[in-house]
Amino acid sequence: MKPELLNSLKAPTTSMKIQLPYGHGSVSVDVPDRNLAGVLEPNELPAVKDCKSAVKEALEHPIGSSLPDIARPGDSVAIIANDITRITPTDKLLPPLISHLNEIGIRDSDIEIVFATGSHRKQTEDEQRRLLGNEIYDRISCIDHDPDRCRHVGITSRGTPIEIFAPVLDADIVICTGSIEFHYYAGYSGGLKSLLPGVSSLASIRKNHALMVHPDAVSGRINSPVRQDIEEGTIGLSKFILNAVLNSKNEIVAVVSGDPVEAHRAGVFYADQMYRIRADPADIVITSPGGMPKDINLYQSQKSLENAKNIVKDGGAIILVAECLEGLGNDVYERWLDIPRGELLHRLKSGFELGGHKAVLTSLLAERVDLYLVSAIPDDLAKKAYFTPAVDVQSALDTAISGREGFSQVMVMPHGGLTCPTHHSPASA
Repeated sequence: MKPELLNSLKAPTTSMKIQLPYGHGSVSVDVPDRNLAGVLEPNELPAVKDCKSAVKEALEHPIGSSLPDIARPGDSVAIIANDITRITPTDKLLPPLISHLNEIGIRDSDIEIVFATGSHRKQTEDEQRRLLGNEIYDRISCIDHDPDRCRHVGITSRGTPIEIFAPVLDADIVICTGSIEFHYYAGYSGGLKSLLPGVSSLASIRKNHALMVHPDAVSGRINSPVRQDIEEGTIGLSKFILNAVLNSKNEIVAVVSGDPVEAHRAGVFYADQMYRIRADPADIVITSPGGMPKDINLYQSQKSLENAKNIVKDGGAIILVAECLEGLGNDVYERWLDIPRGELLHRLKSGFELGGHKAVLTSLLAERVDLYLVSAIPDDLAKKAYFTPAVDVQSALDTAISGREGFSQVMVMPHGGLTCPTHHSPASA
């Protein structure tokens, strides 16, 4: 045996310990240095020095539309706020916004907060209070969206019926609040997405979401047909948004307000700066959605798979690290896992059902790569959802490496729900 080869065999294997968000805490994995292709972290922007001042500044310098121009004393105002599955800092956005409305002459009694639950479950009073903060919760009336109390207001050129929650339609002024980040089929979150799917009927949501099978319905694409459909259908229903852009620590780095399209695009600029990252494809990708609430269930956690699949090689593996304390998170999703795998895509195209799309997307990805899941989900359910369950990240990685011939490059995405890796020209350019 050659001396240099003997020395290489005797040399200890060094590795890097990498932390991954998991629920309210974190887990770690040791990736051998020789295998580590990189750790894709956001290009963090610094947090604003004072949240209240940043929101106030955005409200005083809106883009394309201002509240004093569209609101009058006595007007009824519906403020759309994200539900518990989103990380929007609603408790920081709303106090300055409501003070701004008060200065215009709109009383607290004229304001109602509507939580954009879309097709999600109802929230508890404790969850509502936590989202708003004690002061706003005690001052301002708030309700959850009810998809069964919607009125028809039109139809888009793509055939989506626009059916919106009645209390929102009855308000004189509708203000959409939220946060802007990459979204795996709408391109980006935020903007008028608060209305569709946020406060729409299930029929509206299903038809709009059915557009996700279009090849342009991908993360980071501002002209995603899903977003185009949203904006076409709801552009006249709200004339003002207040959106935050957050870094991976959930700190506000920018706040935009004003016209629902112009202000949204200004916020997209900040999201691109942080989260659109160029990277070469890898054999194995380890990804975490980013902890709670992004990994509250598999329904939400699946979004990070859609980002990870952009840089995993065919025949490779993705290891999803997501606690999923609420299990799958959707009854329809679970029911679709009982459908024979070969029939899933045809069933979705012939009759889109919200929740079923998650089963279809995961099954298609599982045909291209191996999927591992580190979670609190029972093993039998994980297997049913097309994953190989693993007791921890290390064992999943060791199995993925040993199961492949030759040398495996490993890429790690600790905030896979946010990060949009790309190895081609930016899709939104």
